[in-house]
Amino acid sequence: MTQHVSITEFLSQHLVGEHSIALTAMLKDIVTACKKISLAIDQGALSGNMGSLGSQNVQGEVQKALDVITNDIFIEENQRSGYVAGMASEEMDDVIEIAVKRRQQGQYLLLFDPLDGSSNVNVNISVGTIFSILQSANAKPVLSDFMQAGTTQICAGYALYGTSTMLVLTTGNGVNGFTLDAGAGEFYLSHPDIKVPADTQEFAINMSNYRFWQEPVQRYIDECLQGVEGIRKKDFNMRWVASMVAEVHRILVRGGVFMYPIDSKLQSKGGKLRLMYEANPMSFIVEQAGGAATTGIQRILEVHPNGLHQRVPVMMGSRNEVERIVAYHSKKIAH
Repeated sequence: MTQHVSITEFLSQHLVGEHSIALTAMLKDIVTACKKISLAIDQGALSGNMGSLGSQNVQGEVQKALDVITNDIFIEENQRSGYVAGMASEEMDDVIEIAVKRRQQGQYLLLFDPLDGSSNVNVNISVGTIFSILQSANAKPVLSDFMQAGTTQICAGYALYGTSTMLVLTTGNGVNGFTLDAGAGEFYLSHPDIKVPADTQEFAINMSNYRFWQEPVQRYIDECLQGVEGIRKKDFNMRWVASMVAEVHRILVRGGVFMYPIDSKLQSKGGKLRLMYEANPMSFIVEQAGGAATTGIQRILEVHPNGLHQRVPVMMGSRNEVERIVAYHSKKIAH
């Protein structure tokens, strides 16, 4: 019988350096939160929590009951370690203050999207949780403490609630995936040292927005669609789940490119996806797995945030394809 390594054992063996004690404690809380969220999603329909609340979050999106439930779970569970000085959630306008007694050792910031892809819950398609950990300059952080480029992240990860519940994370030394054994109530290492293939024949994009895209993106997709008869000389497959966690997880497992580029509809907003809660943590993970992530003109991790809910264009995945997309934006590859 194969002896599986639990996430607790893995962290004790692999986390070293100045952040190891704090990260171990904080990740323990994140693990607990993700287990509870997984259960809440599993029981959503039976508990009557799958519908819309009729309210909107700070993004102007209609909130579902599970958006609020998962947000509350993540906030409550991640105050236990005492290392979290402040939090920020995609679902909330402002920085979440932690009571003094619950941040006695607080020197870290936790940013999160508690339920990525929540529009999928009613149709039983994969959703997830995304998180990012930064170091704080202050024991009682203010908004400016959160305004750090993605390169400063010390940990990022996501939980995927799909056919099984998985937790995938990086602390800057590669990417590892853990699968929840529901019976044992424990995550076990199932995907060690994940690597994104440099080449791919698969892309994920919302094709209904084609007419709104900028020319470099249209060019890239046109060439993919031309298949073996076009200049790429190979056929591509297209996927679209409308859940960033599910899209990125597929890329980590078998390669591909995920794209939510800027378009004329999104121009005034800066993009669709949130830099702090989605683009930065996912870019950190993809890069640590050997992939690349760009806005089209800039490495995502080097974008300096100007607000908690800033949006950016996102194109990430297999390195050679992302580099081609960047070259098209910079016009380094002629037609």
